[in-house]
Amino acid sequence: MESTGPSDLNSNHIVIIGTGFAGICMGIKLLEAGIQDFVILERSTQLGGTWRDNTYPGAACDVVSHLYSFSFEPNPNWSRMFAQQKEILDYTVHCVEKYGLRPYIRFGKEVTGGTFDAESSKWHIHLKDGSDVTGNIWVNGMGPLNRAVMPDIPGLDSFRGEVFHSSHWQHDCNLTNKHVSVIGTGASAIQIVPNIAKQVKALHVHQRSAAWVIRKPDRPMRSWEKRMFRSIPRTQRIYRGFYYWLNELTVIALAKHPSLTRFIRKMAEHHMNNSGLTPELKARLTPKYTIGCKRILPSNDFYPTFLFPHVHLHNEGIERIGPNAIVGRDGSRTEVDVIILATGFEAAEFPSSFKVQGIDGQLLADVWKDGPEAYLGTTVCGFPNMFFIIGPNTGLGHSSMILMIEAQVRYIISCIHELEHQGATRIEVRPEVQNIYNQEIQRRLAATVWNSGCSSWYRTGAGKNTSLWPGHTFEFMSRTCRVTVSDYLWS
Repeated sequence: MESTGPSDLNSNHIVIIGTGFAGICMGIKLLEAGIQDFVILERSTQLGGTWRDNTYPGAACDVVSHLYSFSFEPNPNWSRMFAQQKEILDYTVHCVEKYGLRPYIRFGKEVTGGTFDAESSKWHIHLKDGSDVTGNIWVNGMGPLNRAVMPDIPGLDSFRGEVFHSSHWQHDCNLTNKHVSVIGTGASAIQIVPNIAKQVKALHVHQRSAAWVIRKPDRPMRSWEKRMFRSIPRTQRIYRGFYYWLNELTVIALAKHPSLTRFIRKMAEHHMNNSGLTPELKARLTPKYTIGCKRILPSNDFYPTFLFPHVHLHNEGIERIGPNAIVGRDGSRTEVDVIILATGFEAAEFPSSFKVQGIDGQLLADVWKDGPEAYLGTTVCGFPNMFFIIGPNTGLGHSSMILMIEAQVRYIISCIHELEHQGATRIEVRPEVQNIYNQEIQRRLAATVWNSGCSSWYRTGAGKNTSLWPGHTFEFMSRTCRVTVSDYLWS
């Protein structure tokens, strides 16, 4: 697909932020729809989003590779059941090149906010370098996993050794024969810990709350499987479909009948019991919350890592950090050379530093002060012509986010076509439509396992779940298959 790309960075019909899966999918589908007047702004010098940034040892997807890829661009050559970071990044680059998207990307353009001009019905999108980009339509594809959580631990700034977050891995920091501390036991930590354990002299894992871990059915893809997928594409669709429906079955337990999670718990307990852990370690690594309340983590080597004599689990809590040691709340002192912060991302809150100004000068951060809300996770009242991909309550606790991205992209394309059909320059969701929708979402979430009492990144500090979709992905696909004209104000 050949294209010269946009001729003018400063003025475009559509402005997209981010070159992760969301931004790439949006660009590909715009070209497919015959729309070429758009630009994609990327803050980095390379594309890839989350899979560009997270390069820590062991970084891999916890969703089956054949499901964690675009439905319109299957990859028969995945090397493993669960692809690792580099292979996923290579896949995104492949998609950009195949569909002729690179001419539309502008690198080194970090967006700091935007202002809606009611008179022209255009967005003035502000860049960090002080310049603006103007667009009729603004598509925000940044996603929630781009703002690292830096823990508020007294004395962290006084530590004299190396300190870095898992999403900003310092590859020039040699961990060999070092005393290393990993703070956190979430999705990143369970991949990092086994992969650095054999390299370091001593590894100290600081756990605030244990995570439920299940067996990861990972293995290399067999050569005959890849040949079959290449020669008979239908077999790959069947393979993808099998894992899609297998994942959708778990929603019945997580979102509809939480009592059924006891069967998932038995799987997790069986996995732990077969890992060779001592009774004391099993007790310390067993969560106190209902399984599924936080993301269930697949790993085959996390538990066995604690069998090494130089690997130590700490769950007494951290009191403070000194120049060369971590002091626990029980008074213990652990001397370390390197601290790795596997403390996750600010996914449930909207960053107040990102200044988005809608109608009458209202700030999105103020509108969302009690937690982000949107209609279908895509549009927000008071902010016309602005669309989110992976917006509020579109996250999944069971399956691939690519499914939600494709559904939202189809919906946004439908809105763009309807704008033209209506002869309008502005689309804005009706406030009553947005309110009714979000009341439904929160009502449904209240009965799910995700709201059963644990503290997780799904929820804001006040306890509101602004991250997850409370049902099956096929329901979301159905609700976003096309725009309902009466849901919006057209002007």
